[in-house]
Amino acid sequence: MTTHVVATAGHVDHGKSTLVRALTGMEPDRWEEERRRGLTIDLGFVWTTLPSGREVAFVDVPGHGRFIRNALAGLATAPVVCFVVAADEGWSAQSSDHRDAIAALGIRHGMIVVTKADRAPDLVAATIERAHREFAHTGLRDAPAIAVSAAQNIGLDTFRQILDDVLAKTPAPDASGRLRLWIDRSFSVPGAGTVATGTLVAGTLTKGDRLVVVGDGREPREVVVRALESRDKPADALRPMNRAAVNLRGVSAGDVRRGQVLTTPDAWLMATIVDVRRIGGAALDQVPTQLTVHIGTVAVPARLRCFDAEHARIILDWPLPLIVGDRLLLRDPARHLVLGGVGVLDPDPPQLPRRGDSARRRIALAAMPSDGDVLAKVASRGAVEVNDLRRMGLVGPDALPPSEVREFNGWWVHLPAYDAWRQQLRALVESDAQRDQLTPGISQGAVRDAFGPAAARFIDQLVADAGLEQRNGYVRLPQARIDLGRAEAGVVKLEARLLANPFLAPLAGDLTALGLGSRELAAAERVRRVLRLQGGVVLLPSAPTLAIQALAQLRQPFTTSQARQALGTSRRVAIPLLEYLDGRGWTRRIDGEHREVVR
Repeated sequence: MTTHVVATAGHVDHGKSTLVRALTGMEPDRWEEERRRGLTIDLGFVWTTLPSGREVAFVDVPGHGRFIRNALAGLATAPVVCFVVAADEGWSAQSSDHRDAIAALGIRHGMIVVTKADRAPDLVAATIERAHREFAHTGLRDAPAIAVSAAQNIGLDTFRQILDDVLAKTPAPDASGRLRLWIDRSFSVPGAGTVATGTLVAGTLTKGDRLVVVGDGREPREVVVRALESRDKPADALRPMNRAAVNLRGVSAGDVRRGQVLTTPDAWLMATIVDVRRIGGAALDQVPTQLTVHIGTVAVPARLRCFDAEHARIILDWPLPLIVGDRLLLRDPARHLVLGGVGVLDPDPPQLPRRGDSARRRIALAAMPSDGDVLAKVASRGAVEVNDLRRMGLVGPDALPPSEVREFNGWWVHLPAYDAWRQQLRALVESDAQRDQLTPGISQGAVRDAFGPAAARFIDQLVADAGLEQRNGYVRLPQARIDLGRAEAGVVKLEARLLANPFLAPLAGDLTALGLGSRELAAAERVRRVLRLQGGVVLLPSAPTLAIQALAQLRQPFTTSQARQALGTSRRVAIPLLEYLDGRGWTRRIDGEHREVVR
């Protein structure tokens, strides 16, 4: 079933509630005070079915200036607007306020309705002409217009047909998108618990979904969808566009309120600072620095840092789930005026700590397309996790990286930055090796500290592309390139001695005479020039293989004494060598004295 949500707009007492009451047969004013005073104070929700079978829900908003925040909460989540002007009163103060809000929110679908046409039939044409002039520079510039009298039931059938035509031309909402339900009402139902309502503009709500309540400066709270309703009917799942009543488990009614948001867990960036571009209304260098920012049903205090008339940075009092392309409405809280609208260019902008950063940022924002610049974002950081780009709204779920970007393990990496990191890593390791040839290299921890957490995610690939290797927790030059420096002469003499007698390991004094202390021997072992065993025994790396060849000639099993004699060495060398062979699984110990070669 096709569903749509339409908001009313217009000056107080111009007949918005009367119109939707006549169309639906339902009372939009929920409060007794509203019905008593004949004045809409808060949002009202009613619905009907059009001749085509389309189901439409109306969000009836207050028209009095004192309740502009409530009106904006209703307008901001509805993609279609029914703008009402009374024929007998004509264009009025809140008509302009609501027009400015519609322009700032970027609403492009709707219709103009001249109500109370029976009271001033001679003023209908002029009222329609004035309305078209007022909307000439907004998304409703080509909106159809109709005159009606709800009290006399005049023009309502034509209204339904025109609304049907308007809704037929609205783009289909994204049922597979990320869920972001701006809460406009909450209450408690006996036996059911907390219920939150809102307009579902994207994504699909399903019974049993795990969601997060965010916003209003409070800590996020995980909740579970216990039950769903739309237009007083239960549902297992709801697709956009729908009015949704969501029964939540895991949160009390007192902790849920208008201005909070139900979101898919881990799918949204919670933004506190956003860079924006003006899309209507006052120039940004002419607005106050202290503002109220509206999006969805949220009204959040904020500060504005102006770059120029078209671009600014907005610092919100608490984080909100924002993406590139979101429209924010700016309002002066002191004068209760709608100032205009801005579009989000970057919901996660860079800090500007240095002199000249603001000027450079202004230039960057001026060149940035309205749907953001994913290449600039990756280039500015060197590397960005793809999931973060999705949370910002810069890429979709199946996006491929630009040609200047390479993907590593879920990260997009700017190739010039990657090449610079590769060269920097190579230079770092070479410098360390030149300073001290006996060093094992640069520790992996030091490399991560030097290149930051982003590069650390693909450090293995960086090491390989730099022509380096990792061993025992160190990044170093390949073996063939390592020079033992001052230890080289001593190692050469040791190698010659052990080549002549492979199992006649030198004593500690002999090693000292060769200039080979523990540090030099450790360096020689790292490049596989020597093999060090327990007890300070030093042999060549080939010794284990030679030993197995000799031991295999013995009658199996053999004793330690027999092994010592076959190798032509002492117990000081034979025992640690045999234990080494045991540890590698080349020999197997049978009892306290006997072993055998594992064939």
